[in-house]
Amino acid sequence: MGEKSHLEIEMIERTWDEILPKIRLAGYAGNTSDAFFDIDEEEKESVLHRHSEKLAIAYGIMRTKDPTVIRIVKNLRVCEDCHHATKLISKVFGRELIVRDRNRFHHFREGSCSCMDYW
Repeated sequence: MGEKSHLEIEMIERTWDEILPKIRLAGYAGNTSDAFFDIDEEEKESVLHRHSEKLAIAYGIMRTKDPTVIRIVKNLRVCEDCHHATKLISKVFGRELIVRDRNRFHHFREGSCSCMDYW
């Protein structure tokens, strides 16, 4: 999160900025309740939008053609906000996303997750 060393970070962030309004229309609202930082709500939401899995999904959408499955592996647990956003991305963009976090595989398809929202 917050890493800016990727050569295409500007394009990745622009792609995320194009994804965000589309999932907002489908019901996404940033869930800042898990953010423990002592910063204002707007800043918390901005930080949430730059979580690594969201940027990885943006990169996957940017660099692959539909219907390629996007696979992401991370060593931390997926936060509730990223889980919800990924469900909506799978629905809005019609893409399958597989995210391996430290606990399990999450297979997102058509707006739902294989974990049945228990993780």
